[in-house]
Amino acid sequence: MAWVILIASGVLEAVWATALGKSEGFTKLWPSVVFFGALALSMGGLAWAMRDIPTGTAYAVWVGIGAALTVVWAMVTGDAEASWVKIALLVGLVGCVVGLKFVDGGSH
Repeated sequence: MAWVILIASGVLEAVWATALGKSEGFTKLWPSVVFFGALALSMGGLAWAMRDIPTGTAYAVWVGIGAALTVVWAMVTGDAEASWVKIALLVGLVGCVVGLKFVDGGSH
């Protein structure tokens, strides 16, 4: 269950990171509200997952999921240019995150 919570928290990291950019320095109400809500849920989930998953692994997976999804969302929405190099690097990042799950023998 810790891994499910961690993955959901990583998705929420991408939500709050995107909302932070859209808030324009907290001058836009709804992106700011989404930011604070997603931030609280994301951090809470990360903390919960760290009860069963080692800190280094949990943090790396959380950041990797959030970073990858933030970049993918920006490319899909046109906020960032897509390229084969970016896609290859994202595939490598995701592969490393998945690899951490498999080499972490100390958690379930």
